[in-house]
Amino acid sequence: MLRASIRTIGMTLLLVVWAVAPLHAETKTIGRCGAGFLEEVNGYRVLHLKGTPFEMGYQHGALLKDDIRENVRFLFEEKANELKLEVAGVKLLNPKRAIGGIAATQKKFIPERFYEELRGMAAGADLDVQEVTVANFIPELFHCSGFALSGSATKDGTLYHGRILDYGCDWRLQDHAVLVIAEPEGKIPFVNVTYAGFIGSVTGMNARQVSIGEMGGRGLGHWDGIPMAFLVRMVLEQADDLDQAIAVFRDNPRTCEYYYVIADGKTGKGVGMEASWNTFGVVPMGGTHPRLPHAIKDAVLLSAGDRYEELARRVQSGFGTFDADSARALMDRPVAMKSNLHSVLFETKSSRFWVANAAKDGAPAASQPYHAFQLTDLLTHEPSSQAPTLPPPPSSATPAPKTVIQGASATP
Repeated sequence: MLRASIRTIGMTLLLVVWAVAPLHAETKTIGRCGAGFLEEVNGYRVLHLKGTPFEMGYQHGALLKDDIRENVRFLFEEKANELKLEVAGVKLLNPKRAIGGIAATQKKFIPERFYEELRGMAAGADLDVQEVTVANFIPELFHCSGFALSGSATKDGTLYHGRILDYGCDWRLQDHAVLVIAEPEGKIPFVNVTYAGFIGSVTGMNARQVSIGEMGGRGLGHWDGIPMAFLVRMVLEQADDLDQAIAVFRDNPRTCEYYYVIADGKTGKGVGMEASWNTFGVVPMGGTHPRLPHAIKDAVLLSAGDRYEELARRVQSGFGTFDADSARALMDRPVAMKSNLHSVLFETKSSRFWVANAAKDGAPAASQPYHAFQLTDLLTHEPSSQAPTLPPPPSSATPAPKTVIQGASATP
């Protein structure tokens, strides 16, 4: 069962949404690095990464070097000074050092391939590996919410799984928005809706028609497990179906208080799930919980407070009729928060998806235009031979140094 405490710290809402895809995408290759390349698709940056973990990280670092360096600089030199972190009632005065301590605590739980990828990114971006690594643990401090509809809840039975991410637009992450189309060696290709410099995921879909997004609550201080963003990444590159996606969370040590919506386009099913440090439970479509009292057939809704009530009212009112336009209206304010950083729809069966980001001035993503994509199409893209070429990743015969994470203890 989902536990009773759903907080609004950095809340997000996964939603159903629809937008009409363009008939012909305009693409432009910006640069190439080894097997990877960066392109613009109808003006949206799409980063293609291929190969070993180190190679993928290096491609990421080299092709988005300026974005990654500015992102890390702003997070640690400006934004970190505003953070008010508190663990066990004690304020942590040095957030960067505190996050470093959290990362050090979690290192023994995290698959080594992710550290290989971070070492590659640091090399490609010409940054200290410690800074890149610590930046990738920042999502552990934030939390979000979720929704999926299918079957009788929609006009033609299509499964819609979307997301409104409410991290806060003042982090300027929207300035560094990018789609990562990853083809990791020996694993499942996937799309990660993310920002330059982050290898974990909070919003994504893989080539096996599995999509996922997270929300969170309390539990800060429970760090002995795999960070949320890396568990989501593991689902994207490992899960062939809904059961395997659930097993990633059930069978691995977890942190803090997190909730998820996972959908499987092959079956048209979705679930709501809690996978916190000490609790695990799944709510199927049509299920209910004391904190989520509105059981709606062929739907799973996770949100909080008045936004949950409004979302449930809208879904009940339009039940069985949702098409492109009426589904889009579900994400209107006040269901979406003012801090709406990105909004995403996954039509998981077809692999189509739509993404909107907050504006540079902080206007929420829900008020911005959507960009339409299809994962199966993006996986066929090839770079222009005329595009600028950066040096490829160093030979895998030369091992990268091991990552040593420095920082204070995660507990004050």
